[in-house]
Amino acid sequence: MKVFSFILVVGFLVLWVSSFAESWPKDTLVLASDTTNIVTDTLKNEGHMNGFTRFVYDRIVNEKKDAAKRLEAKNSDLTGLSGKRIRSIKIKQLDIFGPTFDDTSRVTNVGVEKFANKVHTRTSERIIQKNILLEVGDKLDVDKLYDNERIIRLLPFIKDVRFMVDQDQLDSSMVDLTVLTKDVFAFGMRARFRSIDSGQLEMYNQNIWGAGHQISAAAVSSVNEEPTIGFEGFYSINNIRGHFVNLTLGYADTYRREGLLFDAEKQFLRSNTKWGGGMTFYRLFRSDRFYENTAIHVDSLDYKSFDTWSGYSFKLNDDPSGALRLIVAARYRNLQFYDRPEPGDDNKQYFGNSNFYLGSISLSRRFYIRDHHILGYGITEDIPKGFLHEFVLGFDQNENNDRWYSHLYFSTGNLIMYKPSYMFMSAGIGSFFNAKRVEQGQLELNWNYISRQFRMGAQTARQFLKLRYVYGFQRFDQETLSLRNRYGIRGFYSDVPEGKQRLVLSAETVIFQRKSILNFNFAFFGFTDLGIIGSSHKLVFNGDYYAGIGGGIRLRNENLIFRTIQLRLAFYPGHPSDSHSIGFSLREIGGTDFYSFQPRKPEPLQFK
Repeated sequence: MKVFSFILVVGFLVLWVSSFAESWPKDTLVLASDTTNIVTDTLKNEGHMNGFTRFVYDRIVNEKKDAAKRLEAKNSDLTGLSGKRIRSIKIKQLDIFGPTFDDTSRVTNVGVEKFANKVHTRTSERIIQKNILLEVGDKLDVDKLYDNERIIRLLPFIKDVRFMVDQDQLDSSMVDLTVLTKDVFAFGMRARFRSIDSGQLEMYNQNIWGAGHQISAAAVSSVNEEPTIGFEGFYSINNIRGHFVNLTLGYADTYRREGLLFDAEKQFLRSNTKWGGGMTFYRLFRSDRFYENTAIHVDSLDYKSFDTWSGYSFKLNDDPSGALRLIVAARYRNLQFYDRPEPGDDNKQYFGNSNFYLGSISLSRRFYIRDHHILGYGITEDIPKGFLHEFVLGFDQNENNDRWYSHLYFSTGNLIMYKPSYMFMSAGIGSFFNAKRVEQGQLELNWNYISRQFRMGAQTARQFLKLRYVYGFQRFDQETLSLRNRYGIRGFYSDVPEGKQRLVLSAETVIFQRKSILNFNFAFFGFTDLGIIGSSHKLVFNGDYYAGIGGGIRLRNENLIFRTIQLRLAFYPGHPSDSHSIGFSLREIGGTDFYSFQPRKPEPLQFK
């Protein structure tokens, strides 16, 4: 145990000290050192270039520029134009490969990139137009303009957007807007293997016909299950008729599930959105898990769910830095089972026909800081700042036992040390209850910290720290927490550690490389995860300790729809008998979103 503890401590110290290995930049928005790589300087010197090295440098190696300085300059330029009348709005779309927002005339000389530009169907101007919040004749509102950029960047087929403002030379009271957009190459495919004898191959297009629609189709196979080869497909539409209503249709017939899905929702996307709501219906004729709680696995389920909600946002003040909103929302969910496990004390509430009524009152305040090289690889990222506090009350009219539900949830996120270091904290406590007892109770605490960028040699890096604590009280026997992968220790897939209480501390250092190769950006990372899990009847520090220490490399081309490719090697000291001490992974990973402080539909806290 002493050796184990020593390894953990050393791992955390190495990661933490490395984040302070170089002095902080004076201006925290400066992302890259002025010192350039010696090899690159030599290549850039014409006297040292032959034909081959010049070709490599011009067409393959791309040195990243300081985008933060450009953002600051852009901000200061637009501030003086606020309040002027908009005379015209034009849309200009750039090729995926070649041009940049700083040099729109730039062209690529790489054959593959030229071919991709030709076969790519650009997003229809009509689709971009319906996502523009400003109109001709409006007064220029810089805050609204920046918020509009954020909303367009949320579209899955848009890489980035810039609103360029030009003052009229003859009439200084008028301005012209040019909306520069850059698509991502929308077609992609991915393969996933759950085991040696099961997996799936998926193809998708995030911008079919340039209409902003998304379609995906996957062949899912399993040698030992029926059907041996199945199908799963989804079709989605964003921002229907400019009302920011999103629609998704889905169908699946695989060895894991067979069913239909319909989902339509309007979120509180903007801080001044008044109405939000949605409706979800799914009919699963066959499923191996219960989607109201994905941790619950069963042999076979046949059921349907109808879920609808609506909310209204009241503006409480006119604070220019972010208005305070009061949101009142209500939700109704119906569950009807046709085939389910035999009822027992530990599952009858889950698999009982029910009508669940929920209501919430929330306070929200949010605005966004623009930065980059946090979760992305150079694109503009919108980091939310503000808070969301909510009170939820509900009544579960269940065929087995009627129950009330209630929870309190508080969250806040702010910049620290001027800018741009970020910290997010949240706390929630809630449970079901009736006249006799409290059950399925939960306490959760979360703390996330992202350092500002610092130098590591000629590169820049960030430090990521996370602390997550979940305590379940009066939970059902089959409800357990684990340390599997994203819920605890990354790359850790053991089923042995489980309990009702979990504490996870994670540290990661990410080193962003200044050079890209064929538009693929690189980042090296090192991590240490410590997880403690145990019973709810004793202190969490008396539980079982597990850890993971490792690192790897991530590759991402922001021009492509493909997700980040990650190569990871990890060591798991004191591992359980059903896992290995060394873990190796080469896979595509999904992106991680910032907590947005966006008002949401009323729902119970998730015990997972």
